[in-house]
Amino acid sequence: MFWITLVIGLAGTAVALALAGRRVLFLYNTAMAGQPDPERVLQVKRDKKADIEGQVTEVLGQRKLLKWTLAGSAHAAVMWAFFLLATVYLEAAVALLAGLDEKIPWLQTWPPIGFVQDTIALACTAGLIVFTSIRIKNSPKRLERKSRFKGSHLSGAWITLFMIFNVIWTMFFYRGAEWANGNLDYGKGAYFSWTVGHLFDGLSHDTLDVLESIGLLLHIGVALVFLVFVVHSKHLHIFLAPLNVMFKRRPDGLGPAQPMMSGGKPLDFEEADPDEDVFGRGKIEDFTWKGFLDMATCTECGRCQSQCPAWNTGKPLSPKMVILELRDHALAKAPYIQASEEAREKFTDEQKLAMQVDKELVGEDGVIHPDVLWSCTNCGACVEQCPVDIEHIDHILDMRRFQVMIESSFPSEAGVMLKNLENKGNPWGMSEMKRLEWIEELDFEVDVVDDKVAEDTEYLFWVGCAGALEDRAKKTTKAVAELLHIAGVKFAVLGPMEACTGDPARRLGMEFVFQMLGQQNVETLNDAGVKKIVATCPHCFNTLANEYPQIGGNYEVVHHTQLLAHLVEEGKLTPVAPIEEKITYHDPCFLGRHNKVYKQPRDIMATVPGVQTQEMHRHKDRGFCCGAGGARMWMEERIGKRINTERVDEALTTDPDTVSTACPFCLVMLGDAINEKKNSGDAKESLEVVDVSQLLIRSIKGEGTAQEKEPVAAE
Repeated sequence: MFWITLVIGLAGTAVALALAGRRVLFLYNTAMAGQPDPERVLQVKRDKKADIEGQVTEVLGQRKLLKWTLAGSAHAAVMWAFFLLATVYLEAAVALLAGLDEKIPWLQTWPPIGFVQDTIALACTAGLIVFTSIRIKNSPKRLERKSRFKGSHLSGAWITLFMIFNVIWTMFFYRGAEWANGNLDYGKGAYFSWTVGHLFDGLSHDTLDVLESIGLLLHIGVALVFLVFVVHSKHLHIFLAPLNVMFKRRPDGLGPAQPMMSGGKPLDFEEADPDEDVFGRGKIEDFTWKGFLDMATCTECGRCQSQCPAWNTGKPLSPKMVILELRDHALAKAPYIQASEEAREKFTDEQKLAMQVDKELVGEDGVIHPDVLWSCTNCGACVEQCPVDIEHIDHILDMRRFQVMIESSFPSEAGVMLKNLENKGNPWGMSEMKRLEWIEELDFEVDVVDDKVAEDTEYLFWVGCAGALEDRAKKTTKAVAELLHIAGVKFAVLGPMEACTGDPARRLGMEFVFQMLGQQNVETLNDAGVKKIVATCPHCFNTLANEYPQIGGNYEVVHHTQLLAHLVEEGKLTPVAPIEEKITYHDPCFLGRHNKVYKQPRDIMATVPGVQTQEMHRHKDRGFCCGAGGARMWMEERIGKRINTERVDEALTTDPDTVSTACPFCLVMLGDAINEKKNSGDAKESLEVVDVSQLLIRSIKGEGTAQEKEPVAAE
């Protein structure tokens, strides 16, 4: 029996490893056909501590998955079962190669090891039951778009659950027969295997030998079949997730948009040639190997989809399906990508059609529909929730870059914004001299930089386009200026020397305009000797702090809520008048998820007497976008429900007197939606949206609740 078992086991192993190895080589060659991304490798070499922390917290600790408590706990049980039950397969290998009665000293004789093995196997079974229940409860057939599994390859998930179950039951069958045959030395430590073993009581030794051999081959065979299946399915993440976590971008938050790269080097627009260099992503081969790794790692869990503001308001964008459609296209085209020029010429038209050789990456009949591409707000909810650290926004932005810069294909209304940025330095196309008009409404002097900032200037106040030119945002600008003045903070502004940071252009995909504006601003700031900047707009804040270092601008940048919270803590600002209002706070995406600033705005409100804060259901890292990011502020929203309306509907469930935020874009978007609700009678007339700085200045100046609220102005 030993030799029969050995031959069958080794033959099956050889076949399975050959099939799996062939598939792995195919996937590797496909990924390596993409663009190089040397920075990913360098960051791993530079920061070994972060490598270890990432593996410990995100892979072993399941940090992101455990945010979804039940599903996360179930996944943790199944994952740890894979790790710990490897010891059972080690035991199986010994039995296969050396005989059923051979043991590894201590490893196969110490009862606590058997206890851990049986316990994690049962926990894994419980996890499978949870997963099955979740998939039945959230079936796309029943819930349609409300199911996070909508668009996923469902059959693969059910096969995976079935295969894992097979691993568990064959393990207990094998170990039960092993115990009954006197070959399991854990005793009652392996309590469930011991229990199963009693089912074989009364059988002869020869019969038990046969059953133990069959159990051994079944247990090994299931694992080998599962291995072949895994490398052909979405569950490749079992092996790839640790790699994707290792090679992810590592900012605190989502960080900067990446510069345009070609051949692994930043693109120099003065020398770049569209015929030679890669401008964004125009075809699947333009993605980097990290992009291909993202595609292969996707688990199709749909967490990104469930959090996406575009998907939740009836738009065609699903971050999950973007990755899946790119992956399916990459796998279809892979034989062509890997073929030599000579081999490509021999492909028939039918073969090329099957390989999607001529299929557009973005187009009406392309891999990605234009409505999908332009629905993205860059809010980052997808990246924040992804348990395997896929970078959806980077891929969407790179596809936008090709569409804008090479194809000149983008929503027409955004063209007005680009023209205004190029000609006037702001999205509205207003005169640069209007950037100082808000100062005239203050009762104190504001230092305007002429050449160099004064030596005693602590901060340059970056007012931003909205803060200087949009009426609602001007209120925030004036409030912050007053607060800094009261606190004795010496600050200055650039006035007409300030231009848009370029964020709307970059997020639209027009990198050239971003570079032009960015280099202009960096030159201005560097010439003026600026070291520290405070900004009220999270988009400006993110660009100045995280993206300007890419073009030579290195400054200490804070958001106004961070600075004001610090000044309150130091006692330089003291709220006195109570504001007896119920207030709900909206987290701006580029302040919260992109830069992890959640605490300070709430700290400011907590210091104002009388304020009753109540969180919306979706807040902090699960906060819901206002709809303005990703240059969507400058595009019409024609599909589905308006995102700002969805957010205000959620805010209204808290029955607030005031909605507060910390972003001029959010101020405008939420204000517009609140006005619509007032007009329809769905919101009280006194409801307003304000920046947290406005609440603080009201309390400090003694105005409190007594101040008559101004209605939110309509655009």
